[in-house]
Amino acid sequence: MERNSDEHTQAVERAMVAIRRSQNRRTLARLAAARPDARPGGGHGTAADGASGAGADVLDIIEEAEEAGGRATVTSVAAALSIDQPRASKLVAAAVAAGLVRREADQADGRRALLVRTPAGQHLSAEAHAFRRQVFGEAMAGWPAADRAEFARLLARFVESLATVTR
Repeated sequence: MERNSDEHTQAVERAMVAIRRSQNRRTLARLAAARPDARPGGGHGTAADGASGAGADVLDIIEEAEEAGGRATVTSVAAALSIDQPRASKLVAAAVAAGLVRREADQADGRRALLVRTPAGQHLSAEAHAFRRQVFGEAMAGWPAADRAEFARLLARFVESLATVTR
């Protein structure tokens, strides 16, 4: 039997496709908007905005770069989202216009702009993390603590291994 066709690999592939589809349909954003604790009026600053969407993707990429000790650029946003540079530039410009991100001149290369989350962007990132954790916690609410811990360990291991294969 081929390595890629065993039943466990097939089950993981199906699960990953289901996750991708649910995120592409902005399921978390719709869920947040339907919750009574979501702030009225929509727009930036609601849990729905932080749960998914292009703005949240940009914030997540900038945050990841910050946590790794680096700085994000439009080029790194484009690479992380697998989109072309003009599209990434539009997404970043929208995040800047919304007050979530600011551009800073790169002292090492004056032609480059570094992307930094503003306090509003940091707040929205924190709100998004809290909301996603709430939803994921609800999804695992009936699981024993040992199963939650094992799932977290195995999922983190899988994502790390997948990153080495896809680089």
